[in-house]
Amino acid sequence: MDYDLELDNAVAKIKQENAKTVCIQLPDGLKPESGRIAKYLEAKTGANIIIWLGSCYGACDVPTQVQNLGVDLLIQWGHAEWK
Repeated sequence: MDYDLELDNAVAKIKQENAKTVCIQLPDGLKPESGRIAKYLEAKTGANIIIWLGSCYGACDVPTQVQNLGVDLLIQWGHAEWK
């Protein structure tokens, strides 16, 4: 099944924030696509993309350890639209 991951929106946000190091967090079902997603974002933004491989149970599951990685931006993907 294909999902609309709105990668162009992620690219725009990375550029808007001038983020140099970005952590992406994906639910388990999308983790197999993490390498492809990271390469796309790196190519479009020049940012260093870190893939969070820990658990992700939704937008409320923010990995607090990310702050220790020195990232400028955390982008999460989930199964429901977040507005």
